[in-house]
Amino acid sequence: MILVVVSLPLKYIYGVTSISSILGPIHGILFLLFIFNTISVGTEYNWKFKTTTWKVLIACIIPFGTFYIDYKILSKL
Repeated sequence: MILVVVSLPLKYIYGVTSISSILGPIHGILFLLFIFNTISVGTEYNWKFKTTTWKVLIACIIPFGTFYIDYKILSKL
């Protein structure tokens, strides 16, 4: 959220790139950790890839998709 609300306007309107150069890699590392964690949890809890794991992985790409998946699928598990 900070990347979109603060960093991107500063970068493209005012030319300040220092915030996005710091927050961008942090965001990327957290995204990769989420993917690895999803695969790890899916393996540990024996999720079927075709019914659960791929939906969680796709939801992490869509903004606020993880909230939807948490409500619709993961709350039932």
